[in-house]
Amino acid sequence: MAKFCAQEKECFRVKYEQILEKLRSLINQDGFDSLSFIDVVQQLALEHHFSEEIRIMLREHHRHFFQRTHITPDNLYTVCLSFRLLRQAGFPITQDVFKCFMNKNGNEFDEDLREDMEGLLALYEASHLDFEGEQILDKAATFSARILSTNSVGIFEDQHDQPVKYTLQNPRHKTMARLVAKNFLEKNVPKNEWTILLQDLARMDQAVVGSLFHDEVLQVVKWWDGLELTKELESARDQPKKWHMWSMSVLQDPTMSWHRILLTKPVSLVYIVDDIFDIYGTMDQLELFTNAIKRWEIFDSEGLPNYMKTCFEAIQETTQEIIDIVYQNHGFDPSNILKRSWGELFDAFLTEAKWFGNGHLAKADEYLSNGIVSSGVPMVLTHLFFILGDNVWSEEAHRVLSNGDHNNILYLVGMILRLFDDLGSAQDEQCYGNDGSYVECYMKDFEVSSHAVAKKHVMKKVSETWKKLNKRALSSSSSSNPFSESFRNACLNVARMVPVIYDKGRKNDLLALAQCFESTLNEDE
Repeated sequence: MAKFCAQEKECFRVKYEQILEKLRSLINQDGFDSLSFIDVVQQLALEHHFSEEIRIMLREHHRHFFQRTHITPDNLYTVCLSFRLLRQAGFPITQDVFKCFMNKNGNEFDEDLREDMEGLLALYEASHLDFEGEQILDKAATFSARILSTNSVGIFEDQHDQPVKYTLQNPRHKTMARLVAKNFLEKNVPKNEWTILLQDLARMDQAVVGSLFHDEVLQVVKWWDGLELTKELESARDQPKKWHMWSMSVLQDPTMSWHRILLTKPVSLVYIVDDIFDIYGTMDQLELFTNAIKRWEIFDSEGLPNYMKTCFEAIQETTQEIIDIVYQNHGFDPSNILKRSWGELFDAFLTEAKWFGNGHLAKADEYLSNGIVSSGVPMVLTHLFFILGDNVWSEEAHRVLSNGDHNNILYLVGMILRLFDDLGSAQDEQCYGNDGSYVECYMKDFEVSSHAVAKKHVMKKVSETWKKLNKRALSSSSSSNPFSESFRNACLNVARMVPVIYDKGRKNDLLALAQCFESTLNEDE
């Protein structure tokens, strides 16, 4: 990768700062269209540059929203955009704002809305931020999707077809920001001065992110190669670059470089431990391995193969590294919570190994409960909580991290990953050993013979889980949110990343995401 010289880097930096300064001056002008600005900023994954300005603009908008004449039957787009931006930022707003768009009976959306394409697209986007029990938003999703999918060719002009199809397949709330940004840059023509500046900034930002990814991956690969695990485990996955894409996607702020590098370490170790349990270890070895992890004693690893000892040491060293950083920065020692999360993960892997070794097909609910833990998500997010360093002293947060409640935010994200993974569409899963499947358990429990029917059930369950996740990630109630906004956003990003990694039908998205991260400062900015 060619490098800019010092002078070129300085020119790049100056232009970068000039664009930011110009945009901030425009924001402060009277009559500025703040909602449209926020919408485009988020579409271009630039929110980290304007987080405080966005918070101020949304606070002001929320204060006046119900006092103005925004909520009228002829203003569907603005109401939908306001609802989406306010709810995703944690401001209290209910589904009742959509009642004026229902028919006279109040039980369905008014069919007269069918020709308002911009409004219908906004309604579809807003419906994906629904909570459990919000029937109006359920109807909004069904109504908007039906009309958009039916009439994308016909009522709407040809140039609108692709945006409609893209939105139906990639609702903003459930799609990785970098993918949304890539599509926006490719499809949208700037309409005014600030959109031109934002697109210029987004291209420069993409180059910065690409350089960060390159530099961070070098450090991750150096750490990974130093473990020398793949020398003995030739069939195990060896993809540190791809694993770091998780961290880049979950923690998008460019300033969080060391956080991402540190997070990739437990992510990588989950994959290698999974392969050890699936491919390499005998049952006796796996039981010894699990006991050693739960006791956190290196002496308990005697009698284990060398690769298990090396893996155990890597887990201990990585965990201790995180413990030391948290204690140094915040004066809190998370040892017990982090060690417990590893023990729970190993217990879950061992349970699966015993099931498959004995030819036992668990009940669907039993399998899923264990599979959420074996997904690695609760363990990784527990580590992420302390890596971020927000609210590390919160007893309520510690309780949620430790209680194994399947309705907490960690387990909901884990359920989404487990369900997608178990659809059998993992792109790079090497099918060695015995891989269990929730789909298989469900089909047996309920005597379902059609994989299509089972898949429909799984996707419905994913949708229901998203509603619960939205409630815990977006709710403005402090009692339901012991976690910081940055942690909750990271949890949402994990859920958004899941289809990109595990849905074979979205292979192009994975390639597109890789292209986003591999952009460099060689572009003609």
